[in-house]
Amino acid sequence: MKLFEAIANVFRVPDLRKRVLFTLGLLAIYRLGGHIPTPGIDAHRLEQAFQQNAGTLFGFIDLFSGGMFRRLTVFALGIMPYITASIILQLLTVVVPTLEKLQKEGELGRRKITQWTRYLTVGLALMQSFGIAGMLQASQGGFVLNPGFSFIAMTMLTLTTGTAFIMWLGEQITERGIGNGMSLLIFAGIVVGLPQAMANIYENVFVTRQWNALQTIIILLVMIAVVGFIVLVERGERRIPVQYAKRVVGRRMMGGQSTHLPLKVNAGGVIPVIFASSLLAFPSTLLQVPAFRDNKWINGMLRSIGYAEPLYAVLFVAGIVFFCFFYVSIIFNPNEAADNMRKYGGFIPGIRPGKNTAEYMNKILTKITVVGGLYLSLLSLIPQVMISGIKLQHLPLMGNWIDTYFPRWLLDGLGVNFYFGGTSLLIVVGVAMDTVNQVEAQLIMRHYEGFTPRSGRIRGRRSFG
Repeated sequence: MKLFEAIANVFRVPDLRKRVLFTLGLLAIYRLGGHIPTPGIDAHRLEQAFQQNAGTLFGFIDLFSGGMFRRLTVFALGIMPYITASIILQLLTVVVPTLEKLQKEGELGRRKITQWTRYLTVGLALMQSFGIAGMLQASQGGFVLNPGFSFIAMTMLTLTTGTAFIMWLGEQITERGIGNGMSLLIFAGIVVGLPQAMANIYENVFVTRQWNALQTIIILLVMIAVVGFIVLVERGERRIPVQYAKRVVGRRMMGGQSTHLPLKVNAGGVIPVIFASSLLAFPSTLLQVPAFRDNKWINGMLRSIGYAEPLYAVLFVAGIVFFCFFYVSIIFNPNEAADNMRKYGGFIPGIRPGKNTAEYMNKILTKITVVGGLYLSLLSLIPQVMISGIKLQHLPLMGNWIDTYFPRWLLDGLGVNFYFGGTSLLIVVGVAMDTVNQVEAQLIMRHYEGFTPRSGRIRGRRSFG
C-alpha cells in the first residue's frame, strides 16, 4: 500500500506531476517516431535480414534503438551516435589539455563540451547514415526500391535529422523532466519488447508446452535473482573514512568533521560491456563480407571468435575487465583526489597524506574494479548460457571428452529466449533505480514519504525544537 501511496504523492505535487507527464509525453513521441519508415526502403525484407544477423554489430546497434534499426525508421540510428560522441570526448579529455581545462571550469566548461558533443554526434550520424545507405544499395537483398544518389542523400538527411531530434528529446527530458533523458530513451527502446517476451513465455508454457511448470518456475526465479543481484551490486560501494582537521579561516573555525569517500563497485556502469560487445561483434560482421567469408583460413578464425564459442567468452571477460580499469582510470584519479584532500586539510586515519594516501586509494580501487569487472562478466554470460550455452566441445584435443561428460545445458544452452541480455538488463535496472531515486528525492524534499521505508519524512526545524 505504501508504494501506491507514494505514486499518488507524485501526482499531488504540481511541479513533480508536470515533470513526470512531460517525460512520458516525450517518450511517447520517441516511440511514435519509431514507426515512421525511411523513404525508399523495403522494411519487411530488411527486418528479415536482421533476424538472420542478430549477433553482428548491426544487431548490437539495434538493441540501443529499440528495434528501429532493423526496420530502418527515421530514428534508426537511435542514441548510439550520441553515446559514441560522449565516450570519444571523455577519452580525449585525458590526452587533450584544452578539454581537460574545460572540464575543470565547471558549468561553463560543461556547456562547451556538450556543444562539441552535439556537433560530433551530427558528424558521426552523417558518416553512419552514408555507410548504411551505401551498404544497402550495394547489397543483393533488394532492400532499396530506387537506388541512386537521391536515395543516399535522402537516407543521410532522414537518419541524421532523426538522431538530432532524439538528442534534443533526451536533453529536454534531462532539463525539464525527471531522470537522465538519454538513459530513459534507451530504457524505453528496450522495455518496449517486454510484452513480446511475456507472450513468448506464455506460448512456450501453454501453447507449445516446451517448458513444464518446474522449468518455468526455475527460469522466473533465475530472472528475479539476476535483477536482485544487479540491484545489490549497483548500490554497493566502498566507503573510505576521511577526517578533516580543524583550521581557523578569518574568525571562524572550519573543519573538524568526519566524512567518507565513496568508491562504487561498478563505477563504469554499462560502458565496459558496450565496448567489449561492440569489439567482439566485428568478427561476425566481417563474415558478411564475401572476401572474408570465402577465405577458408580467415573464415575459420572469425568463426572461432563467434558468439557462444569458448574463445569469445574468454575475450569477452578479458575485454570487460580491461575496459573497467580503463574507464575508472579516466573518471577517478587517486593522485588528484589525494592532493585535493591534503589542500583542504583532510586525511585518511592511519594513512599519511600525499603519496601514501594515493597508493592506498589506488589499492582499494584496483580490488573493487576487479570485482566490478567479474560481476559484469558474470551478468553478461548468464543470458548466453541460457540461450545457447558455451560450445566447449569445440575446443581442440579435449573437445570429445567434454562433449561426453559435460552437462548439455552448459554446452548447448537451455534454449530459453532470455529477452533481457546482460547489457540490456543492466541498463533497464540501472535506469529504473536512478529514476526512482530522483523521484524519491523530490518527494522527500517536499516532506512526502518516498518509495522505500528507509526514506521516511524529512523533519522540519520545529521537530528539533
